[in-house]
Amino acid sequence: MVRTRSGGAQVTEQDHDVVVLGAGSGGYAAALRAAELGLSVAMVEVDKVGGTCLHRGCIPTKALLHAAEVADAVREAGAFGVSASLDGIDVPKINAYKDGVVSRLYRGLAGLVSSRKIEVIPGWGRLVAPDTVEVEGRRITGKNIVLATGSYARTLPGLEIGGRVITSDQALAMDWVPASAVVLGGGVIGVEFASAWRSLGADVTVVEALDHLVPNEDEALSKGLERAFRKRGIGYQLGTRFESVTQDETGVVVTLEGGKQIEAEVLLVAVGRGPATAELGYAEQGLTLDRGFVVVDERLRTGVGQIYAVGDITPGLQLAHRGFAHGIFVAEQIAGLEPAPVVDSTIPRVTYCEPQVASVGLTEAEAREQHGEVETLEYNLGGNGKSQILGTTGFVKLVRAKDGPIVGVHMLGARMGEQISEGQLIVSWEAFPEDVATLIHAHPTQNESLGEAALALAGKPLHSHA
Repeated sequence: MVRTRSGGAQVTEQDHDVVVLGAGSGGYAAALRAAELGLSVAMVEVDKVGGTCLHRGCIPTKALLHAAEVADAVREAGAFGVSASLDGIDVPKINAYKDGVVSRLYRGLAGLVSSRKIEVIPGWGRLVAPDTVEVEGRRITGKNIVLATGSYARTLPGLEIGGRVITSDQALAMDWVPASAVVLGGGVIGVEFASAWRSLGADVTVVEALDHLVPNEDEALSKGLERAFRKRGIGYQLGTRFESVTQDETGVVVTLEGGKQIEAEVLLVAVGRGPATAELGYAEQGLTLDRGFVVVDERLRTGVGQIYAVGDITPGLQLAHRGFAHGIFVAEQIAGLEPAPVVDSTIPRVTYCEPQVASVGLTEAEAREQHGEVETLEYNLGGNGKSQILGTTGFVKLVRAKDGPIVGVHMLGARMGEQISEGQLIVSWEAFPEDVATLIHAHPTQNESLGEAALALAGKPLHSHA
């Protein structure tokens, strides 16, 4: 239909079952599932379908990390009886490989969206009514609105991004590897870039204000990663706050509390990501915001009309697969299927540094807080045949409520991200160690380490001491 604004300007409004604001992991998942369920869908995106994860996050960083893994494999080939030498790092070729992966995935995703007859509306969208999104003067109405505007790379107050002070966005576009770098932040983004750059030849120091690297993980994982980083020659300053930075054409000087200074070619600011909710009309339409995050109930409803919010703009884990699950959930909720809510404690978490950190469920500290008395067991990968073949060290840690189910699975080692899905099933289904111990794990696989840990926790260890 057509409405007339004051002044005579006309704006066409189109009714849809679902209007999605943002085409990242949460947004496109909601759009695809809703269309699959027979709903009419419009999706508004100012950039490309796929969002941060595909274009500036998960996929390009993991491609960079794989290139770094290949470099390490060449360096270490002699230990396996293979004569090889690393002749250099060709960053433009790494970028071409990385961009090729992104491009292929983007084309596939764009084709899916087109095949589902989803109307993609380019431009900056803003919520102007409980059922309306405005995009550059055009108003699109929907019976249901899904907000999926994602996140942005945060910085610290007074710390300006520019020149040799960069975020992960600029780091992924670099056509050179810095000879030296300071990474501000020891969370997921910080340790992944520290790991990749070290493998590609950089001298790296991580600065973290809290007491551990990956501070949201179980303390055993944090300490294990710190030992591994120390062995790899990656420096870190823990429990230390950033004070200031100066820069010139050749590098930066980073000053920490207490006056310590570190010189490097670049400062990577990796202090987390904030919700992209500013100036989008959310507060004006009555949505409740908490530090910029959109507050929702367990069914992702905002409490205003039929407006839902998904992914990084909601409080909780900022993970692409969480946003993806949110999107599917909301589409099915709108379609009346009454899906089970997404529970953060059952979502696997992976940090793709070397060695990888993977976990699901409660840390030991969280388990003690929730359940009181707990039991834990650490199974060293030294007893796992495939890990020995690969030359990786690390461990699997299980946390159970006293005489109860396993509530946390925590892994450190190469390729552990590929093993955590079974951990998700264990935690989600509230399995007891005895349940997992009866499962037969293929030999020789790293997956056996989880079975061995369960056997030991059940009181019948084979290749370890209980």
